[in-house]
Amino acid sequence: MADKGPLPIYSRRLREAREALGISQRALGIEAGLDEFVASTRINRYETGVHQPDLQTLQNLAAVLQLPVAYFYAENDELAQLIKDFKSTGKRKR
Repeated sequence: MADKGPLPIYSRRLREAREALGISQRALGIEAGLDEFVASTRINRYETGVHQPDLQTLQNLAAVLQLPVAYFYAENDELAQLIKDFKSTGKRKR
């Protein structure tokens, strides 16, 4: 079997964010509006890089995970962390 290469950045960040929140793939999918019968499989395919979520789906996933969509596509981990920190900072502090 050929090496598939590294995971897409959105896949890695999606898994990390989900695990940090402590919810299952199924629960994340259902909360994001996916059909309960395919929620776990769809999230698994996003996290393994088999499929990429469309923009609306990623927006729903980001809302559940309380992160901006930009976090999932940031060029490097430092930028992703800055985006995450900015989101978690209240508007009054900004």
